[in-house]
Amino acid sequence: MEISELFDEIIDLAIQKKASDIYFLPKSDNYEIKIHTSNGVIQLSELPFEKAQRVITYCKYRSGMAISEKRRPQLGAIMYTYQKQKLRFRLSSVGNFNQHESLVLRIIYDNEQSGCRFFNERKVEQLLNIANKRGLMLFAGPTGSGKTTTIYKIARTLHENEVVMAIEDPVEICEDRFLQLEVNDKADMTYANLLKVGLRQRPDVFIIGEIRDSQTANIAVRAALSGHLVFSTVHAKTPQGTIQRLLDLGVDKIQLKSALTSVSYQRLLPTNNNSVKALITICDDNPVDLNTDDMDDWKQKLEDLFQNGEITNETKKKYWYG
Repeated sequence: MEISELFDEIIDLAIQKKASDIYFLPKSDNYEIKIHTSNGVIQLSELPFEKAQRVITYCKYRSGMAISEKRRPQLGAIMYTYQKQKLRFRLSSVGNFNQHESLVLRIIYDNEQSGCRFFNERKVEQLLNIANKRGLMLFAGPTGSGKTTTIYKIARTLHENEVVMAIEDPVEICEDRFLQLEVNDKADMTYANLLKVGLRQRPDVFIIGEIRDSQTANIAVRAALSGHLVFSTVHAKTPQGTIQRLLDLGVDKIQLKSALTSVSYQRLLPTNNNSVKALITICDDNPVDLNTDDMDDWKQKLEDLFQNGEITNETKKKYWYG
C-alpha cells in the first residue's frame, strides 16, 4: 500500500468515528495510532517504525514542515478533501529523548461536517437573544468540546452588514464573510496586539479564540463596554471557574459585571443512537455573581438526558462534574 493510501485510510477511519485528534505515538518497538473521540482516547492501530515514520514524513511534507528536523517542535497545516468536504488539519510534531517523533493531527471540521447538534436547540435561540444585547459572551469547556463551532453558528446569524473580526490561534473555521486574523507570536502578532489593531478597524463583532493573558482579557472587556459584541473562550471547568479566571487575570470586577452578558459551559456527549450532541448550560442572570453551585443546572440536564434514554448511565457519570 502506498503511504498516501495508508494516510487516507487512517483519516477515513478517524472521521468515521468523529475523532477530533489523531496521535502517532512512538513506543519501544513500534508506533501506536490513537484517536480522540467523545468517548475518550482509543487505539486505532499499530504500525512498524519505518512505515509510521514514512507516514509522518508524508504529513510533514504536505504541511510545509521541515522534514529533516526531527527533534524540535514544529507546527503545520493541511487542507484535505473528504467526500467533497473541505477539512483543515493542524499538525504538531516533536521528538522524544530518543529523537523518535510524535505527531498529533487535529481535524478541523466545518460547521456542517462537524455535526454539532444540541440536545436542546432552544439553547441556541437563547444565545442568539443574548447576542442582541452586545457585550461579552464567554464560552468554557475543554479542547474539542465544540465551543468555536457554537460561536461561529451564532456569529453567522448576525446581520450581513455587520463587520465580524475573528482573531484565533490558529483559525479553525474558514468563513469568507468574516475578517480572520491568525496569531503569530514570532511576528509579534499576539492576541493583545491584534485586538489593538482590530479596534482601529472598527468591527461590530469580535471573535477572540481564547483569553489567556491579562492584556487580552482587559482589552476584551473594554471592547465589550464600548458597545462591541465580543465572543471568546476561556479554559475553565465550570462557569464559576470562568469568572474566577478573568478576575485572576486582573480584570476589574465592576467592569466585568458591566461587560459580561453570559457564560456558557459546553461538552460533546455520545448519545444512545451512536451520534454526538452538544450539551450546554448558560448563565445569563448576573453571571459574575454565580455561586458555588453553578453546575446544578448541568447535573440536572445530565440526569434528564439519562432518564429520557438519550445517554447511558456511564456517560452521565463521566460528565457529571463537567
